[in-house]
Amino acid sequence: MPGAAQSTGDRRALYLKLFSGEMFKGFQHNTIARDLIMKRTLQNGSSLQFIYTGRTKAEYHTPGNSILGNSDGAPPVAEKTITVDELLISSAFLYELDETLAHYDLRSEISRKIGYALAEKYDRLAFRAITRGARQASPITKANFIEPGGTQIRVGATTNDSDAYVPANLVAAFYDAAAALDEKGVSSDGRVGVLNARQYYELIQQVGENGLVNRDAQGTSRQSGNGIVEIAGIKIYKSMNIPFLGKYGTAYGGTTGVTAPTNAGDFVSVTPEDASGAQTGIKNDYGTNTELGAKSCGLIFQKEAAGMVEAIGPSVQVTKGDVSVIYQGDVILGRLACGADYVNPAAAVELYVGASAPSAF
Repeated sequence: MPGAAQSTGDRRALYLKLFSGEMFKGFQHNTIARDLIMKRTLQNGSSLQFIYTGRTKAEYHTPGNSILGNSDGAPPVAEKTITVDELLISSAFLYELDETLAHYDLRSEISRKIGYALAEKYDRLAFRAITRGARQASPITKANFIEPGGTQIRVGATTNDSDAYVPANLVAAFYDAAAALDEKGVSSDGRVGVLNARQYYELIQQVGENGLVNRDAQGTSRQSGNGIVEIAGIKIYKSMNIPFLGKYGTAYGGTTGVTAPTNAGDFVSVTPEDASGAQTGIKNDYGTNTELGAKSCGLIFQKEAAGMVEAIGPSVQVTKGDVSVIYQGDVILGRLACGADYVNPAAAVELYVGASAPSAF
């Protein structure tokens, strides 16, 4: 009997290791925001502070005077506190008989899909935080200091949403964004752009014609949308999780210029959820759907634009013992505790269509 118990325990440990590997693989494969913004791990407490410093100046020293810092008291400092939201979970019950009768590895597949779900939520919160930052003034409030805030750049010149898909419009917007970031003193290191998938595919078809650079990678690698193509030193990614014309994914119909394919599926063109601090489980402010609006169509940012605090990284838990016996199956649970907010608005750029820029929130 001890041998049997040992065998059961070893088997469950092996399962847990397998689930964790598959879930984390699914998470890492689908999230892009995690590597593009500032990320810190929380050891104790419920929040962490990110420091943003403004500019300082150089001045001449007067012989005999003490050096006690610049006369204007620079550099000014602003502090951003990011709180961890409530525990984010994705779970599934796996009936033991279903697993026995299946001709495939059901547990690995479920674990991977749980990782996808956590990654989707992670990216949506991060991108909403960047969107909010692009609409904010500088957090520096010290007297006699003027610091740059976020940037919003119009794509195209008409009032049609279809401007968001025109490659020439997008290229021009990227160059405008690069210039704006340069003018605001934002580092060129870690600059990225994130577009809707259809925008990205429209764009890469014009490689070599509209000012795109870094075209050494050809073929399938260029289709990946993982920063292979650059415009003005800005690596371009694609994601279905940025706020896009009032949707996640793609906004079909109307003046968008994109016709919905037959049976596109309900998971495409999803309406963003309300995610303000008033919603259950949310401690930061990611805005309501109304506040996001229906004109945002892409993000360009440098890694200092936003921060993510993780208290519990993506991980897996599985039921065992009497619980599994009673229910004749296992619950596979993926969990993540994190929170995001903008840090330096000057490092965030929002692309939009239409005559008026989306309002701050």
